[in-house]
Amino acid sequence: MGTNKFHWEMGARIAHRRKAVGLTQEQLAEQMNVSTQTISYIETGHKAIRPENLAKLCQVLQVSADYILLGHVAPAETNRTAVKLSSLNAIELQLVESIIDNCLQLAGKGDQKA
Repeated sequence: MGTNKFHWEMGARIAHRRKAVGLTQEQLAEQMNVSTQTISYIETGHKAIRPENLAKLCQVLQVSADYILLGHVAPAETNRTAVKLSSLNAIELQLVESIIDNCLQLAGKGDQKA
């Protein structure tokens, strides 16, 4: 994988997670003690993240470095989703399962039903 593609994909994961936790680039930059421009460059893949900033980023966004760097979802992140799912009734769970199945098909991952 080329460096530019790697940085772009990593930046996209950072931007996605930042938005998921409801932070702006400015808020994230403030919590990490970096400039907003640094966050922008990292999210667009124009700049690599420094190791010390990666640690801060993971802490603020509550994700693993594996997820940021490689896109691997850690068990703790899966557990957060499981906790949310546990509050749904049977009909809602079926709807969520259907949505997941459709997403997997769109992603080309085939039939992933258990």
